[in-house]
Amino acid sequence: MASETGLATGQIVTRFAPSPTGFLHIGGARTALFNWLYARHHGGKVLLRIEDTDLKRSTTEAIDAILDGLNWLGLDFDEAPVFQSERGSRHVEVAERLLEHGHAYKCFATQEELEEMRAAQRAARQPIRYDGRWRHRDPSEAPPRAPFVVRLKTPIDGETTIADRVQGDVTVRNEELDDYIILRADGTPTYMLAVVVDDHDMGVTHVIRGDDHLNNAFRQLPIYRAMQAIEGGWDEPVYAHIPLIHGQDGAKLSKRHGATGVDAYRDELGILPEALFNYLLRLGWGHGDQEVFTRDQAVAAFDLDAVGKSPSRFDLKKLEHLNGHYIREADDARLASLIAPRIPGEVDLALLTRAMPVLKVRASNLNELVESASFLFATRPLAMSEKAAALLDDGSRRLLAVISSRLAAQKHWTIEALEATTKAIAAEFELGLGKLAQPMRAALTGSTTSPGIFDVLVLLGREEALARIDAQAVAAD
Repeated sequence: MASETGLATGQIVTRFAPSPTGFLHIGGARTALFNWLYARHHGGKVLLRIEDTDLKRSTTEAIDAILDGLNWLGLDFDEAPVFQSERGSRHVEVAERLLEHGHAYKCFATQEELEEMRAAQRAARQPIRYDGRWRHRDPSEAPPRAPFVVRLKTPIDGETTIADRVQGDVTVRNEELDDYIILRADGTPTYMLAVVVDDHDMGVTHVIRGDDHLNNAFRQLPIYRAMQAIEGGWDEPVYAHIPLIHGQDGAKLSKRHGATGVDAYRDELGILPEALFNYLLRLGWGHGDQEVFTRDQAVAAFDLDAVGKSPSRFDLKKLEHLNGHYIREADDARLASLIAPRIPGEVDLALLTRAMPVLKVRASNLNELVESASFLFATRPLAMSEKAAALLDDGSRRLLAVISSRLAAQKHWTIEALEATTKAIAAEFELGLGKLAQPMRAALTGSTTSPGIFDVLVLLGREEALARIDAQAVAAD
């Protein structure tokens, strides 16, 4: 069942292999992105494998959430997803081949014996690892029908060096490894075996993953080498272990740092996919001083040589700054469709789209866009913020009455005409324009912050704008 792609054909094949026990973590999203970019940059394939062998924790909802998050980021895969849980018989087949050819063995050690072994190692302050007690024993020495596990024979002497594309050469003494289990007592395969078999069968040439898996590489290589000796065609992959993402405090990114799932950045924080794509790209990878990348630019520039060895720190402020850039660049109709469901009540999508050029100028996320757009669809009487209410004293209300009568006489409801009229009123009362704009803003929006006051007037339209002003001006009489 050797793969038809991979090193044998010279085509680069990468894979993303999440465990569906929850949402798509931000670290997993970056790993998926780096795999996707590397394959696309080199004209190769990127594949998806769902490692759902933990049937108690793997859920359909989690699988759907991961697929949804990947799709939202625009990460497409070249083949249908492979589900590890469907490949158990293949994993067992390889384990039996290893057993048959002497690269693995049956271990009949009981749990009591293993615990005694560990206790002795702890007492002697030795590393806790299996001592190989069944490595050279004949299975006939075990009691009849005794349960057993299958362990891999790992190298005992010498050392193993991995030429990691990110970490550089990493060497481990083989004596530090032990003969780990590849088939449990119930006959089910372990993660270590399943990963190697799946990567081989999928033709994976480059394993790009978090550096918390670096130790696993030293345990997985003996399977490749044993199967290469048995049947050939089991080429070792190129490894690239990328540093983990840390929070601002330098600790591994976790829930205590805030949102950790891609869905939360989309649904709760209002981040655009292209912004998160760009931010994750630059999180541990660099290309000169360039900060902003289109997808095509990212594919053209990305390679593993520029991935750093040190952990990256996730900075939400930097992400929101970048998100603000993409909001300003985004199509107005698209933005309107994204925020319309977040605005309570009935929303005029055409009006929201017309308003977008002035709404999106200062927004750093979709939530801020929603907040700045809410005045458009508010119903009278407007709810007033505390600061807005403070602006509407008796003097301001009298000014609003004057403003209303002058604007009502305005023939052309345009920004230029409304600004000219308002400036004329300010000059007549010897006031700065702000002295008029502040109570107008409060009356029109219920807030002290909004787009330019003349943009607000035009967006609301003559009838609604005058009605809102009159509601506050009348209250002074």
